[in-house]
Amino acid sequence: MKHLTAEWIEKAEEDFFSASHLAAAEKLTPHNVICFLCQQVGEKWLKARLCEDDLPFPKTHDLRHLLVLLKGAYPEWISLTDQVRRLSFYSVSTRYPGDSASREDMEQALVDMRAVRDLVHSSFG
Repeated sequence: MKHLTAEWIEKAEEDFFSASHLAAAEKLTPHNVICFLCQQVGEKWLKARLCEDDLPFPKTHDLRHLLVLLKGAYPEWISLTDQVRRLSFYSVSTRYPGDSASREDMEQALVDMRAVRDLVHSSFG
């Protein structure tokens, strides 16, 4: 595995750990932060795969765009279309006033994050 790929995965796993532990908090559950972290996990795992496969990618938080870049090598990943669409929403929108994530949004983001993480992770063998 390339050094840069390993760095993407390490950062993705830090966000995964953070999102998972914050979601388990009993008193304060910061839905917006957790949704943002879920988006970041998906983004970093997709970028790790792109990096490892020497597929160039732009600076973007749009997971849909990253998935399109991978569809030639991993056509079965089209199954992630709904998950990456939902996660992409949390890259910016809920970080500022005007939109807020609900508990239901957070729970769905956690499910979507795990789906992206698990599929991309399995591609590394």
